[in-house]
Amino acid sequence: LYLSRAKLKATSRTSALLSGFAMVAMVEVQLERDHKYPPGLLIAFSACTTILVAVHLFALMISTCILPNLEAVSNVHNLNSVNESPHERMHRHIELAWAFSTVIGTLLFLTEVVLLCWVKFLPLESNTEENNGTISSGKAAAIASTCIMVPFALVFIVFAVHFYRTLVSHKTDRQIRELDQVIRLQEQLDNRSENDGLK
Repeated sequence: LYLSRAKLKATSRTSALLSGFAMVAMVEVQLERDHKYPPGLLIAFSACTTILVAVHLFALMISTCILPNLEAVSNVHNLNSVNESPHERMHRHIELAWAFSTVIGTLLFLTEVVLLCWVKFLPLESNTEENNGTISSGKAAAIASTCIMVPFALVFIVFAVHFYRTLVSHKTDRQIRELDQVIRLQEQLDNRSENDGLK
């Protein structure tokens, strides 16, 4: 219950922050009228921003719908109230919101930053200088941001996979221990009933 509540709170905060940033980036970006942008860049920027906002708003909607129910149940200090909580029934929705906000949403946000750098810095080409085979400072800045962000995204993906596998391993070990306890209890009850039958 408390883990689900914490996940939904984190999802809510993260999604609101990142989708808000993406909307501001989309609105505030000022395209140079006299620069001919590659159509693929503008389409990628627009699509990435739209998907980013949609993913985070979906995660935010899930957390907004489920979190009040969990808050209400967790504030009642009664063990029976935990059974009334929808956190087990809505477990898949909570995990979906968590994955959308922290994994997919964060990867989209990293992509958004790279695309924003390309849209912002690409027009900074020197029109007065002749093309002497070197790249412009704007293009160099965009390439630099891409070179920084790609390894960071790879590290993020490796960490996410490692974290998920560790979490699954921990849950599996815990379930195995609980199952072993149930088996031992069953054996004790069987031994006790056999001893009572012999008397």
